Amino acid sequence: MSLLAYQQMKPSGIEYVGDIPNDWSSKRLGDLVSFAQGKAHEPYIDDDGDYICVNSRFVSTSGQTIKTCSVNLTPASLNDILMVMSDLPNGRALARAYYVGDHGKYAVNQRVCRITAERAHPRFLFYLLDRHPGLMQNDDGVHQTHLSNADFQKLKLCLPSASEQSQIARFLDHETARIDALIEEQQRLIALLKEKRQAVISHVVTKGLDPTVPMKDSGVEWLGEVPAHWVVSKFGYISSVVRGGSPRPAGDPELFNGDYSPWVTVAEITKDDEIYLDETETFLTKKGSDQCRVFSKGTLLLSNSGATLGVPKILMIDANANDGVVGFENISLDKEYSYLYLATLTEGLRDRAAGSGQPNLNTDIVKSIDVPIPPSNEVTEIVAAVKKLRAQFNFLSKEAVEGIKLLQERRSALISAAVTGKIDVRGWQPQSSAPIPELAQEAV
Repeated sequence: MSLLAYQQMKPSGIEYVGDIPNDWSSKRLGDLVSFAQGKAHEPYIDDDGDYICVNSRFVSTSGQTIKTCSVNLTPASLNDILMVMSDLPNGRALARAYYVGDHGKYAVNQRVCRITAERAHPRFLFYLLDRHPGLMQNDDGVHQTHLSNADFQKLKLCLPSASEQSQIARFLDHETARIDALIEEQQRLIALLKEKRQAVISHVVTKGLDPTVPMKDSGVEWLGEVPAHWVVSKFGYISSVVRGGSPRPAGDPELFNGDYSPWVTVAEITKDDEIYLDETETFLTKKGSDQCRVFSKGTLLLSNSGATLGVPKILMIDANANDGVVGFENISLDKEYSYLYLATLTEGLRDRAAGSGQPNLNTDIVKSIDVPIPPSNEVTEIVAAVKKLRAQFNFLSKEAVEGIKLLQERRSALISAAVTGKIDVRGWQPQSSAPIPELAQEAV
């Protein structure tokens, strides 16, 4: 799809906007809309509440993160724009906008404002205001940003005629929907790749590489059959399972935020899908380190508490670990194979912990985990094969992630180009089979 530039342009007088079409005009936002500040609804948060509590999290996730409340102090209506007014330095939520496109019951929370378009097309205004650079420039990158009513009132905007605003909104609704569909397709692909990877690796680790080998019942219901010449044992028999420990009192500056010993937390273990952990973000002081166990380089670790329990990692440094982590010391089974096997159990371990009513795995539970043990030569072959499979699946997933990033960049560029007059969509008509418009600079 080819989009043309406007033929006649003029300076907008706004540095970050640049030139605008000749017949566009400059307006103050305060002359186009009415504002209302949200109010604190936290005292009325209720899982059975009738109203959707519009907080910054709700807005920044495009309505995917929902809390409800029983009272509505600041209602929002169809076609209102809800915007985040406060965020941390360099935060992703500041000036993020949400468009009310239905007749739902919305309660606008504090740090979010309601913008009602009175002399502008509401959908065009939504596209124009979302993360608007004139609002974003209030973020100095150092202090928490609080946008005021005055910041909104004085914000200068460049707008076309009402009919052209409607056409631009129509164009963007159509094109962003198509881009969003492609993004969802890539997200589904990533989920399928993850599911397929897990299934393939689980099969290799528990069944081996030879499909013709005789099998036997493992005696473990969820494990099923294993090669007849394999041994089934438990982690408590092949290693010393020990729990990490946290210095007390928690947060004491004499113990934490030091520079002496790397400090492994559950967050460190679960932050990515890598096999090895070779650095930590935080350190303990010597006094803090002396109060808790030190795990040596090469120790296999497992997160054992919270929502992200059941994630393994191989430690590549000497480090302390908190009490949400267990270590497998003196393990007689290959550590990489053990890691790969434990990684196939993550969801099952979480289900097991949830079923017990305790969101953790104590050392007795970890010791009791059954583990199939192939001969050492097969272990080496399995580890090599699984590493190759992981690399293949990771490459495909990375390609899909990069595709999503490119689509998101194109989406943002297309919106910016349309609402600032860099592309002319007055003659545009929807064509379902048309390709996605090129980036603004390519289009003009």
